[in-house]
Amino acid sequence: MGAVKKGAAKATTSKQKRAQKFTIDCSQPVNDGIMDAAAFEKFLQDKIKVNGKTGNLGDSIAIGREKSKVSVTAEVPLSKRYLKYLSKKYLKKQQLRDWLHVVANTKQSYELRYYNIHDTEQDEDED
Repeated sequence: MGAVKKGAAKATTSKQKRAQKFTIDCSQPVNDGIMDAAAFEKFLQDKIKVNGKTGNLGDSIAIGREKSKVSVTAEVPLSKRYLKYLSKKYLKKQQLRDWLHVVANTKQSYELRYYNIHDTEQDEDED
């Protein structure tokens, strides 16, 4: 009987863990005008796969945007790494991959940052 109660307790905790919220901060490129946050949000809606199918978000995944931050709330298993993959894919499609990279700033969020090219230019001038 004890094993049944443990299994029931695990089932309730696993349901609570399933709601995940990830954010992608695009403030630097959006403020500079080289990227559109609305287009990035649309790209994520079109490309995120649920059960092996794109465009199948339904109620399980919600994508929202506040100014330049895109938030993805998932009730189904969704890895943060998958969002990084899609972000890099979007940057490559928009030909921004040479200037921007995706960096994790917290456990639940990514940030799009510029590469530090300034340091390498100074090194070249000194040679």
